[in-house]
Amino acid sequence: MKRLVYTILLLAGGPAYAETLFVTLEKDNALAVVDPVEGKLLKTVPVGQRPRGIVLGKDQRHLYIAAGDDDILQIVDTETLKVIGTLPSGDDPETFAMNPEGSRLYVSNEDDSLVTAIDIASKKAVKKIKVGVEPEPVAVSPNSKWVVNASEATNMVHWIDQKSLEIVDNTLVDTRPRGLAFTPDSKQLWVTSELGGTATVIDTETRRIVKTVKFEIPGVTPDNIQPVGAAIDRNRKWAYIALGPANRVAQVDAETFEVKNYFLVGQRVWNLAFSPDQKRLYTTNGVSNDISIIDLETMSVRQSIGVGHYPWGVAVKP
Repeated sequence: MKRLVYTILLLAGGPAYAETLFVTLEKDNALAVVDPVEGKLLKTVPVGQRPRGIVLGKDQRHLYIAAGDDDILQIVDTETLKVIGTLPSGDDPETFAMNPEGSRLYVSNEDDSLVTAIDIASKKAVKKIKVGVEPEPVAVSPNSKWVVNASEATNMVHWIDQKSLEIVDNTLVDTRPRGLAFTPDSKQLWVTSELGGTATVIDTETRRIVKTVKFEIPGVTPDNIQPVGAAIDRNRKWAYIALGPANRVAQVDAETFEVKNYFLVGQRVWNLAFSPDQKRLYTTNGVSNDISIIDLETMSVRQSIGVGHYPWGVAVKP
């Protein structure tokens, strides 16, 4: 009945909010397919060993999944849900990012202290960029100027020029950086630090720190507040930070940098993704084996959906 209502609205020119979520299941070696409108798991399909990072292609027809223990990126058809190809990722891929043009992927190779740049059309690695020790998150600025990578052991953000693929600057941040998110205008980079318990806001023009945001939750010890995934809305009004074993997502004013709210979600919240209209925020909760749906209009957690063992990454297809 819900799906019929959305179809009628679409035909009438009204709003339609249906979308599909794709969630990597690290312990199941599988991909979960979720309908967030109906609030149910649709299907689970096998993929490579230890899947974590996931990105939807610009054509929305292909998903790219990092199969870490297989040392490859897999290409999955979003219609048939079959693996239709692979890309050379380098050793132990975990997180990666696509440039706005949809032509390249940038993959962190933690064991080798490298970022691998991959040309999607030719399915070839075009360059391996030496970075700090234990590189983890990767992001590309919306204006396509920067590829950034953070190395966990050196506590540093590396600024890579996307044209030259050379490191042009480094910024020291708090302990064990795990997440990166650019503001939509490319003017700021937000960096989460898992062991530092903070989010660092960096000006992209100067590569200098603007603000360090700290999190305090009544009843939760500081050692359990471990920021990881981050997402910033298109209006640069709110930033959302997943706080790991604190089982919360922090809502931060992206202009004043004040923490406004904490949403209680599932256990060990890892990563975040907006719905296409940005009226909902989806979280992957690794230990409770579910995802949470945060309604950003009512500012409340609407529902949790069981998906499988150790959900890690999430991608949203309109």
